[in-house]
Amino acid sequence: MNQKVKLRRNKIAKEYRVNERIRSSSVRLISGEDQSNSKILQTREALQMAIENGLDLVEVSPNQDPPVCRLLDYGKFKYNISKRDKKNKSKTTQSQREVRLRPGTSKHDVDLKIKKVRSLLDDGSKVRVAVMLRGREAAHPDFAMKVLRSVAEGVKDMAKLDKRPSNEGRTLSLVVSPAFPQGTMKNKEKEK
Repeated sequence: MNQKVKLRRNKIAKEYRVNERIRSSSVRLISGEDQSNSKILQTREALQMAIENGLDLVEVSPNQDPPVCRLLDYGKFKYNISKRDKKNKSKTTQSQREVRLRPGTSKHDVDLKIKKVRSLLDDGSKVRVAVMLRGREAAHPDFAMKVLRSVAEGVKDMAKLDKRPSNEGRTLSLVVSPAFPQGTMKNKEKEK
């Protein structure tokens, strides 16, 4: 219930009042690209100015007294905001991915997992390589360590070790992160 209320509040904050939906009797109108010109007008006067210029009156800061409005093309304004949000979202998506192995994994299968780790690193993600031990395998962690070493050797040219191999219950794991910017290794492979 509480989470729904928060979601509704966030949604309200992203929706702007436009033209006749502005409830205040007077507004602070900001005009010009440099936002230096501001004056307090009656809402209907500001709305009339917007109509004359072929623009919309958009309430950008409703919590001020009087509310702050701008004259702009609302469709273009919404488009620029969505574009900016997508750009910011794509910049902050360095996630941690996980690749799981077992101590008895064959050499060929380990090579395929190394290839997968390399592609994840090239996409800009941190990768946690985990070797899970079951039953009697827990008595021989050296086999798991050997698998981890082979993976670390396979990606050492494009990754740096963030967390050395460590034992976490029945799992041995290490964390590697990209040593180069996103997409760099794909470009190098194309040049070859």
